[in-house]
Amino acid sequence: MGKTSNLISSTQSVIHEALDMLGFDEGMYDLIKEPERLLKVRIPVHMDDGSVKVFTGFRAQHSDAAGPTKGGIRFHPDVTEEEVIALSMWMTLKAGIVGLPYGGGKGGVICNPKELSDKELEGISRGYVRAISQIVGPAKDIPAPDVYTNAQVMAWMMDEYSVKHSDNAFEFITGKPIVLGGSQGRNTATAMGAVICVEQALLKRGIKIGDARVVVQGFGNAGSFISKILYDKGAKIVGVSRSTRALYDPNGIDIDYIIEHKDKVDVAKELDLEVVTNEELLELECDILIPAAIANQITVENAGRIRADIICEAANGPTTQEATAILTENGKLIVPDVLASAGGVTVSYFEWVQNKQGYYWNDEEIHELLVRKMKESFDEVYRVHDTRRVDMRLAAYVVGIKRTAEAIRYRHWA
Repeated sequence: MGKTSNLISSTQSVIHEALDMLGFDEGMYDLIKEPERLLKVRIPVHMDDGSVKVFTGFRAQHSDAAGPTKGGIRFHPDVTEEEVIALSMWMTLKAGIVGLPYGGGKGGVICNPKELSDKELEGISRGYVRAISQIVGPAKDIPAPDVYTNAQVMAWMMDEYSVKHSDNAFEFITGKPIVLGGSQGRNTATAMGAVICVEQALLKRGIKIGDARVVVQGFGNAGSFISKILYDKGAKIVGVSRSTRALYDPNGIDIDYIIEHKDKVDVAKELDLEVVTNEELLELECDILIPAAIANQITVENAGRIRADIICEAANGPTTQEATAILTENGKLIVPDVLASAGGVTVSYFEWVQNKQGYYWNDEEIHELLVRKMKESFDEVYRVHDTRRVDMRLAAYVVGIKRTAEAIRYRHWA
């Protein structure tokens, strides 16, 4: 709880600074610093053993001034109210950075999906939608997948909402299976968005992707996809981490082999890789460091030892504010999380648009739209960073919060 509370306070601090730079007053900050709505729900589920277990869930809606709120739902034993609040605020920033007509939302249920059957997971999914149904909808709040939720969970949720409203409400939720109105490119969207940002950062630094040495911390969905895409583009992946240890080879790692044999214990021995700690991984010599694991990985303690020229934050909140200042002072180019991980919400927006119009784009069209959005967004953040002489995180917050603040001003809410 303490770490999450720190994430909230540090996010509020940067939002405050961004609003000051944009010329908004304290009344605007007072409205934006917390979610407009926070709902806590109790979800009764009939378990396989015949018992009834009650699960706790949350839905935070940060701001709907610029449009319906948008954000994922995570199923995890460590979900907290504070975490959901922080994530909803970041979703507002992400939507603003890529110019989407959304505010930020986020949801979660305290549970461990690894210990639940499909029937029990379906019960939680449908029960959650019933519990939050009064505050969600295609023009109110549009959920999506997040940690330990997937297309099947979204399908159950969409079906439950449709039953309640007696229609096929495909546009209620994104990240669905293709046959239920899902979009091409959604599964890899977050990773692809980060890769596009890496490519733009490399251009700013004058480094060719074929010459780039990359370290990726975290090898879940985001980390593995990012590693694979960059590897296929010719980059040299010199370090990757798994749950308890990291692998290093200055000559480059065979990512295809790592992915294919990710459950093998002796993969390091087979490929003759050096085993290092996750802490040591962050400080390896490389051109690009991609934290794609958990929050607070680069801190005041290790920021001065980071050797990467570019840090692209694929995880939420991997770098503290104090570390951001040190890295910026040392000439590092940071691609902040609210920009680097905006590919997911961007393709979710494309899915919502396709659902609303009943016309669907192919994978190539989705990719072209995503590339255009992410390049434009990176360039806008970099322009603010360059012209205002501020770090990339503050620049991203300035771009990200501007849309919501202006919508609030025009609506005369503050």
